[in-house]
Parts: sequence; C-alpha cells; structure tokens
Amino acid sequence: MEYKRFGNNIVVRMDRGEDIVEQVKVLAEREQIRLASVQALGAVNDFTVGVFNTETKVYGSNRFQGPYEIVSLTGTIDTMDGKFYTHLHMSAGNAQGQVFGGHLNRAVISATCEMIVTVIDGQLDRQFSEEIGLNLLKF
Repeated sequence: MEYKRFGNNIVVRMDRGEDIVEQVKVLAEREQIRLASVQALGAVNDFTVGVFNTETKVYGSNRFQGPYEIVSLTGTIDTMDGKFYTHLHMSAGNAQGQVFGGHLNRAVISATCEMIVTVIDGQLDRQFSEEIGLNLLKF
C-alpha cells in the first residue's frame, strides 16, 4: 500500500495480494484516524461479504472467488472502546455483470484498489446495542 495525504484527504493505492480491511487498519493506525469516510474501487479475486439478519441478529456470509471488479466500496473508520473500528460495505461484479455485495469481511486485491479516505475532525465511538444486535454509533 502506498498513499499520500492532502489535508484531510488521503489517496491510497493498495496492491495485488493485499487485504483491503487489513490495509485500512494499517492506514488508520499510521495516520491516527479516529473518524473518516471511505470510498474505493478496484479489482479483487477473493472476498467475503455478509448480510445481517435483523430477526435472528446474526450475520450470514458469502465467499466469492474469481475475477471481480469493485463496483462500490463505501463506509467509515471510527472507534469502539477507543480502538480502531471500521464499517465497510462492498459490491463487486463478475464477467457476466452479476453483482454481489454486503458487509465487507475480507477482500484480496487482484490488480489494484484506489481509495479515498476523507478524515473528519472529531471522534465517534461505537457501542453494542442489545436491541438491534449491532455496534451502533454512539453520539
């Protein structure tokens, strides 16, 4: 991964074989990011995304392998209990134009990933909600 910071914006290039979620954590820790928005595109060949079942309060997960283009990757970097936390969603399309997506658990880059991280002045922590079953932003 290489990146360059321009004020509150960080332009990132991740490389083949790197995991997007792991690299977001590396970036956040290096740059001491406590709150930011994330958007990206690129190509992956192995990714796992989940969908939350609001009735059972359980994430299901789906793994996809093969050539996929990232159609959209968006989310946030924030904290939970004062430590790094990220909430990312990704959609990726195959050669037939079928798109699959959900909550991003893991994504291995096959070519490149170009990401823009917009750092927000401030900090928001997350707290687990028993009612919802998710780690929600705490204001």
